[in-house]
Amino acid sequence: MTDTNPSEMFSGTKDVADSHKFDEAKLAAWMEANVEGYKGPLTVRQFKGGQSNPTYQLITPTKKYVMRRKPPGKLLPSAHAVDREYRVIAALYPLGFPVAKPYGLCEDDSVTGTMFYIMDMVEGRILWDATLPDYTPAQRSAIYDAKISTFAALHNVDWKKAGLEGFGKEGDYIARQIHRWTKQYQMSETTKIPEMDKLIEWLPKNIPAGEITTIVHGDYRIDNMVLHPTEPRVLAVLDWELSTLGDPLADFTYHLMSWVMPSSDPQRPSISGVVQNPSYGIPNKETYVARYCELTGRDSIPNLDYFFAYNAFRLAGILQGIVGRVRDGTASNAAAAQNEGRVAPLAQFAYACAQRAGMEG
Repeated sequence: MTDTNPSEMFSGTKDVADSHKFDEAKLAAWMEANVEGYKGPLTVRQFKGGQSNPTYQLITPTKKYVMRRKPPGKLLPSAHAVDREYRVIAALYPLGFPVAKPYGLCEDDSVTGTMFYIMDMVEGRILWDATLPDYTPAQRSAIYDAKISTFAALHNVDWKKAGLEGFGKEGDYIARQIHRWTKQYQMSETTKIPEMDKLIEWLPKNIPAGEITTIVHGDYRIDNMVLHPTEPRVLAVLDWELSTLGDPLADFTYHLMSWVMPSSDPQRPSISGVVQNPSYGIPNKETYVARYCELTGRDSIPNLDYFFAYNAFRLAGILQGIVGRVRDGTASNAAAAQNEGRVAPLAQFAYACAQRAGMEG
C-alpha cells in the first residue's frame, strides 16, 4: 500500500517487533496447506500503523498477502476478535463489495501463537489527510463520492442473505450503546462533568423512532480504505474490528462528525474548516447527507443533532474509559492527559447538540 501521508509514522513496514515475533516456518507450512495458489519462500514484515491487532505483510516471489492476528498476552474476552473481522470480510467479498480477498482463518494457536487470518494485499492509495491537499477540487469531489457510495452500499447489503445472522444483536443498537458507554463512563469517572450526567439521563429517553438493522463498520473514514492508484474508486475497505449489526444512521453520523467537529489529532486534519468553501470540492454536510439519503432510499435524516449528541457522548465514554484504565494502572500513561482533556469538550459539544435536538436546561 502506498501512502500520501508526509509523516512516516503510520505508513510502510518495519522489521517484526520482538513482542510480535512467531515461528515463520510454521506459518509458511500452514499457508502451503491452506492458502490457494501460495508458493514460497516467505518473507514477513510488520506494518508500522497503530493497529490494535498486529498486522503483517507476507511477501512471496509472486504475491503479497496481509496477516492480521490477535496480539499475544492476556486480553479482554471480546477484544481483538479477528475471527469476527474475517467473518464479515468473507461474507462481503463474494457480493462484490470492496474488501480484500480472504484466504483463510486459523484458530489453531500452535501455528503463530494466536488466532490469525490471511487476506490479499490490495495495492493502491491510502490517504491520511481527509482534506486532500494534493488534489484538485474535481478529484476531491470524485473521491468523496466514491467514499459515500461505498458506505451506502455497505448499509444496503442484505445481511441475512450474506450469512451474517448472529453477527450482532438485531434492534435497540443505540439504547445498548448508550447503556454500555454510560456504564464505562461512570466506572472510569475521574472528574465530575455536569453535561455528561444530563446526557446520561436524556439520551436513552429520546432515541429517534424507526431504527433499522444493517451491517455497520464502526470507524468508516478515508484512511480506512485503499483507493485505486489513479481512479476515484475504493478497492478495499479496511479495519473491520468494530463491525457488527447495528443502526446505519449511528454509523453514518459518526462518520459525519468530521464535518462538524475540529480534529484534535494533528495526523488527521479535520475537514470542518474546508467544507464551507464550495469551490474546494469536498461536499458540505447538507450535500453529503442528501447524497447518502439518495443512495439508501431515504427522504432525509431529521434527527442529526440527536445523533451528533449520541456520537460525541459515546466518544467521551470511550476516552474516559482509557483515562480510567490509566488511573487503575491497566493502560500506559502516554496519552492519558491528552485523552482526559478531550472528554469535557466532547461532553459540551454533545450537550449543545442535545439542546438543539430539544433537550431543556
